[in-house]
Amino acid sequence: MKHNAPWHSATLRAQRDLSPSVREFEIRPEHGVRPWSVGSHLDLRVRVDGREEKRSYSLVGLPDAPGAEEVYRIAVRRADEGRGGSRWLWSLQTGDELLIGEPNNHFEIGWQAPFTLLVAGGIGITPILGMGQLLARRGAPLRMLYAARSNDELIYRDALQAALGDRLHTRCSDAGQRIDLDAEIVALPPGAQLALCGPLRLMDAARQAWQRAGRPEADLRFETFGNSGAQAAEPFWVELPRHGLRIEVPADRNLLDMLEEHGVQALSDCRRGECGLCALDIVSVQGTVDHRDVFFSAHQKQANGRMCACVSRVCGGGVVLDSAFRPD
Repeated sequence: MKHNAPWHSATLRAQRDLSPSVREFEIRPEHGVRPWSVGSHLDLRVRVDGREEKRSYSLVGLPDAPGAEEVYRIAVRRADEGRGGSRWLWSLQTGDELLIGEPNNHFEIGWQAPFTLLVAGGIGITPILGMGQLLARRGAPLRMLYAARSNDELIYRDALQAALGDRLHTRCSDAGQRIDLDAEIVALPPGAQLALCGPLRLMDAARQAWQRAGRPEADLRFETFGNSGAQAAEPFWVELPRHGLRIEVPADRNLLDMLEEHGVQALSDCRRGECGLCALDIVSVQGTVDHRDVFFSAHQKQANGRMCACVSRVCGGGVVLDSAFRPD
């Protein structure tokens, strides 16, 4: 079952391309912008293959930036291989109407930390931008690492350069540049925090480096912008013995949506593999589970005891799950 939230009418006031693959959207709510804090995201109702689905996008910049009292700003990378939400957004015209939720923040950092390391990968810059700007405004000690595929994809570099100066360090993978997370984390002073957003492989690498350095888990804050896994998405089957169901999950759909379409109630919230609410017990697997969440530890993923229905998949077969359903 989904956590229901009110939806509000809004208008796409403006849009502009930040790079060949990223577009920024200004969304004007019919009843005004609601208060929000850095790190917040905004839910949108998108249409994918005739279905209405929810997508979450980080709000960009600062709540008190010029114009922020009138519009929400989001930046969206067009993912042709994705689930369809970005393609729908890119198809909109200025003036089109859409439905939005209210800002919600699951990615808050400690503003009084003695030092903050910010790390952004690709479109993961969207929540990190405002964090860097606000920390700099407050005079807080920080360092920021911003990685992208190419120089053109460093979409907010100029704004960050103006705010951070030489505290901003960029890396481009097409130039063979990489972030050395182990070195960066070891160099942090006691009590420092790390906040990062980016692809799943960056999350996993950061968590492992943080653990190797013996840093407190509470000082690591992260949010994932996508659910790309170790392997390409492919169809797989799911059996639910308690329901007497066998479900086929297409390559472009996720398990949680398919469960809901078949009347199987499942708790969910973030739908990005972060909260773990939708995790189901694995009875047996044919093939390999591609754990695309950031909720379970590497050890838990290796044990294959549970999987997050919102993002994780199976390659080379299917899986038998226990939904904990008890028939009357």
